[in-house]
Amino acid sequence: MIRIHPLVAAGSLWMSAFALPPAAFAGPPAPGTCPPLSRPTGGHEDASNVPLREGQSLTVADLYALEKLIPSEIWRFRDTFFYEGMRMEIGGCHRDYPPTAAYQKATVRHAGTARVDEKGNLHDYRAGRPFPEAAIDMQAPNAAVRWVWNFEHRDRGAGPVGSFRIVDFPDKLGSPQTYQGSFFVVQTAHRADRPDDDYEAEVGGSKLWVAGGRFDEPFDARHLAWRQMRPDDAAEDYTEPDDTFVYVPTMRKVRRAATAWVDGVYAPRYLIAGVEQAGGAIPFGAGEFGPTGSISPTAGLSIAATENLRRGFVGLAIRPNAYVWRLVGEREVLAPINANVLGWPDNPNRNFGPSGLSVASDRWDVRWAVVVEGRAKQIVENVGYVKLWIDWQTGQPLYYTSDRANKRPLDVGILVHRWSGDRTDYPDWPGLGRIELFDPVAAVFLDAASGRAGWRRESYDLLSIPVDPHKLRKMTTVDSLTSGR
Repeated sequence: MIRIHPLVAAGSLWMSAFALPPAAFAGPPAPGTCPPLSRPTGGHEDASNVPLREGQSLTVADLYALEKLIPSEIWRFRDTFFYEGMRMEIGGCHRDYPPTAAYQKATVRHAGTARVDEKGNLHDYRAGRPFPEAAIDMQAPNAAVRWVWNFEHRDRGAGPVGSFRIVDFPDKLGSPQTYQGSFFVVQTAHRADRPDDDYEAEVGGSKLWVAGGRFDEPFDARHLAWRQMRPDDAAEDYTEPDDTFVYVPTMRKVRRAATAWVDGVYAPRYLIAGVEQAGGAIPFGAGEFGPTGSISPTAGLSIAATENLRRGFVGLAIRPNAYVWRLVGEREVLAPINANVLGWPDNPNRNFGPSGLSVASDRWDVRWAVVVEGRAKQIVENVGYVKLWIDWQTGQPLYYTSDRANKRPLDVGILVHRWSGDRTDYPDWPGLGRIELFDPVAAVFLDAASGRAGWRRESYDLLSIPVDPHKLRKMTTVDSLTSGR
């Protein structure tokens, strides 16, 4: 089910290409409303419609019945993202995932306060959802950018903190390489749970958020660590750079990152200095980026390790005002927004299919997505366009794709989340008790240009509750990077 909205942000020549009559705003069906499945014949024509059921288990034999619920960009690479032997559980159909009480309170209190200007900049935002979804005029020229600001300011709690395992799959030469470490993206401003006179965390309130991490394995990447601090002013000027610093072990010093401007969450470049039977080093990010796309801190060109590598944490954040957005449409999709099959570190031997990039054997919910496409105002790292499938109710990202300026695909990805409300082992929020929110526990991305290379991140121990103030102080400063911690 798709409804097309061909509207674009005002002031762009891009608008004229989509000047079609606007469609009416729909919104999601009632909770529990499952769509029918189209059972194909041998020629993939609809033979009959059968009801989809919550709790239903589907296999690869049912794949073509799901086609209308999978974005075409993902469907094109179905041999990568789905596989023989998969077991997909159907979760909730338009299940209600309410925001935390603090986030909901801030949304109501400040409804109608936030605004976007003609350049897509956000002004007067305090906390909660900038633009309540039911109040967005889908026929307004700035509807798309409002949805993207909702995505950027979705309810993240205090921000995810935990570990990561990134598996990089090369295009042709070499074998998959695995990297492990820890990372965080902590919210320091607009925290709905904080006192409503400033909504700031105990430290770092002048920054929108602070991200960072370190590598523990393999040996050649060990102790490579970083901090990225996004200024709150970036909401009103997309050219405002982050303060990003990297501890380079071979230099035993902290350097400002060589990449001055990053759209989303930063990740340093690195390399395993190993030799395979085919010969040569095996880089993280091979395929799209080629063997010179990454650099080892031990290879004598350590400064290159401070350049951004657009892998590992794609889809966690974006600069909405760095793009001109158009509203593509609304549609029902299947997506793993509330996965129930664990991965690393809790389940290190989980099967991700022959490609290593499939999360098909998991729980997938039926969701209502708002689809938006953004044209980059400046080309950075070959990204000319991005497309987001944003969950209507929660603002969480379901799918993410990017294209070059000539519209040739760069990568396609699926974002995986877990809902803490279904976890009996989730820790209480200090002073508040049980909190229900989403943790971004995994992502699988395929390099569309090659159709083979890609990467997978697993972070199934993430928690988005506040950390100890002493630890938060270390997270929001550069001093702790000196020792690589």
